Amino acid sequence: MPRTAFARSALTQIASAFEANFKATEPLAEQLLNVARPRMMSTVARTEGSGLLRMMGPGSAMLAQRSTVLGGASAVTKSCGCPCGRVACMGACSTTGASVRHLHAHPNPPSDPEQALEYLREGNKRFVSNKPHDQHPTRNLDRVKATAGGQKPFAAFLSCADSRVPVEIIFDQGFGDVFVTRVAGNIVTNEITASLEFGTAVLGSKVLMVLGHSACGAVAATMAGAAVPGVISSLYYSISPACKKAKAGDVDAAIAENVRVQMEQLKVSPVLQGLVKEGKLKIVGGVYDLATGKVVEIA
Repeated sequence: MPRTAFARSALTQIASAFEANFKATEPLAEQLLNVARPRMMSTVARTEGSGLLRMMGPGSAMLAQRSTVLGGASAVTKSCGCPCGRVACMGACSTTGASVRHLHAHPNPPSDPEQALEYLREGNKRFVSNKPHDQHPTRNLDRVKATAGGQKPFAAFLSCADSRVPVEIIFDQGFGDVFVTRVAGNIVTNEITASLEFGTAVLGSKVLMVLGHSACGAVAATMAGAAVPGVISSLYYSISPACKKAKAGDVDAAIAENVRVQMEQLKVSPVLQGLVKEGKLKIVGGVYDLATGKVVEIA
């Protein structure tokens, strides 16, 4: 078979397989494509110009159509009628029969990143003053049932895994309010970045906080170069840049610096970077004081 004919046949089979798989997994596929729409649009534009889509056949036409829809500036609606700007809410809204109900954590959900951050500040103030919401509106069985069909957290977190740093309690929030990732030393990994991209780009969190805490054992061990069992020392690689920037032995300074370092790592993500540029997301840092319960924001 001539090389050109072989290539055309192979591309046609790939396109047909893509179309079949896309239809089978459409809700998830549409959401993933929505997150990646800028790159998709660029790719489709190049392939259309080269005539490759025409050579690939019907499957490629569907891909181009999907990508064009995803690249549109106007709000996209799905069959349930959600004008959320995303093709599929994927857990952000709950559907019961013909009715659709968006699940927000507050009676007045934050309209922008700054308001979302203010909600966190207010929540921490309530926690520190020992005056949490009376009969907390989002921390009861009714809320559990309401969020069973979906979630729309207004804030996302990268926090340390320390058992003394329960994010929901520290900020006086409840079920469905915050999207939390936790790992010792609150370090950025591919899995953490992927999770936070999902929490912001898909679920719609408007503020992303990297939360360190006082007396962090991971930072202290990294600074001391402590011998530890198993693969615990694998954490050192991500934390050591912060320790090098802080004065020798100054664990508190290293903890704050580690928050800054991890914030910068997250900003490398094209997805998070894009949301920040569009004014849809704010990435901030904070350090939780184990002794007082107060969160101090890190510039």
